[in-house]
Amino acid sequence: MKILSLTLLIILFLGFSTHSQQSIQSAIDQFANDPALKHASISFKVIDLNTGNEIATLDPNRTMPTASTAKLFSTATALDILGPEFRPITKVYHDGEVDSSGVLKGNVWIRGGGDPALGSKYFNKPEAQLAFMNDWVQALKAAGIKSITGDIIADASEFGYEGAPDGWNWVDLGNYYGAGPSGLTLYDNLVRYYFSVSSTAGRIVKVNTIEPKVDGLVFHNYIKSSSRRGDNAYLYGAPYSLDRFGTGTLPVNSSNFLVKGSLPDPEFQFASELFRALKSANISVDGKPMSVRKMNKQSASNHYESYTLLIEHKGERLFNVAKETNMRSVNLFAEHMLTLVGHASNGDGSTKSGIRAMENHWKKYFSIQGMQLNDGSGLSRMNAVSANHFVALLAQMKKSKYASDFVATLPIAGQSGTLRNVCKGQAAQGRMYAKSGSMTRIKSYAGYISSQSGKEFAFALIVNNYTCSLSVLRRKMETVFNRIALQ
Repeated sequence: MKILSLTLLIILFLGFSTHSQQSIQSAIDQFANDPALKHASISFKVIDLNTGNEIATLDPNRTMPTASTAKLFSTATALDILGPEFRPITKVYHDGEVDSSGVLKGNVWIRGGGDPALGSKYFNKPEAQLAFMNDWVQALKAAGIKSITGDIIADASEFGYEGAPDGWNWVDLGNYYGAGPSGLTLYDNLVRYYFSVSSTAGRIVKVNTIEPKVDGLVFHNYIKSSSRRGDNAYLYGAPYSLDRFGTGTLPVNSSNFLVKGSLPDPEFQFASELFRALKSANISVDGKPMSVRKMNKQSASNHYESYTLLIEHKGERLFNVAKETNMRSVNLFAEHMLTLVGHASNGDGSTKSGIRAMENHWKKYFSIQGMQLNDGSGLSRMNAVSANHFVALLAQMKKSKYASDFVATLPIAGQSGTLRNVCKGQAAQGRMYAKSGSMTRIKSYAGYISSQSGKEFAFALIVNNYTCSLSVLRRKMETVFNRIALQ
């Protein structure tokens, strides 16, 4: 009797397990057969994290662009290699002598450490964005410096001058979401343009102010007023170019409409801001703002041992930056995750160095064959990642000593970040911790789902070239997530 009961339990258990697999598999199969996805490429995989067993798949090795879901790789890499307590350091030096009258006969140098949070709106109130620079001015005063005969030189050379990663489109580069990383990043590398818009459609809008002041910036304005609602303006401009172009439309009757663009030259901007701060503090400077790039120096790093260190500024904890990266999908921060890894691993803070370090790290744990990442944010359409790659990363991060930190950076379905409206009031609400990605004809999600029965799943769903609206596609994808949550 006991043997019969045990046999029955085993049959019921196996039947439930099979039903569970078929349930999720049938959900993804039904999803893929939707007419709106007839021409789409889809990659999907879900595994049980406790057993490592594959639960359901659909073309899991198909690589394709994933948009911002790629940020999982940059944030996971930075946390796993650098740790959540890592803080980048920016240093200020002088290279001369200070005489008895307080005259520095030499230059002041700002050595960039790849800190993305200096003056950032994500970590500073608007009135306190330059508080760190006040500390620097006080450090100069404490050293007895009352005037400077030389220049204020910004040095971001240890992180390179790529300006933007490979594969970023011209349409992205001048806009705020296309702000590239730098060894000296300031104000999130953003420029704010404020416009007044006529009550009559079809008129060129008026530029009120541009903040911060960017010396030499030339803005070619072709933005017109329109009866269309919202911001439909686009800004164009290459890295380091002071020519900026505005096109598109803004809504009529707007008095001070804000459009955000990328900062052309963050390194030089840093020198300009410190130059102005010193002047405001009555420290005269005979020279001018300069940058290592403009001075045609490949690097000044080999000279710093002979310079006098004035102050070290410790940046924001890496965990806090990674959390903002995933919660708000901040492209700039994601790019900095890679550059910081590259600098720590190879002494080279370029994007390419960061990608090399990332690949070397993860290939020790799972196959990265077929994966191609050209940036840290997912903005590059040259990226190619599969559901299998994402699930392998997610499974490995669950084994990391920083697993809880990584999960804490992820938006929660129906509750927080970019997932606050996903699966809201549905089975996956509060159970799905994931990163989303969206670009034209691209939508993806990858992360973790805790099911109602207590199982832990890692999943990824990537869709390219769908023909329905983005909101309709999201609802279709939610059916798959809810099915996982119900297991």
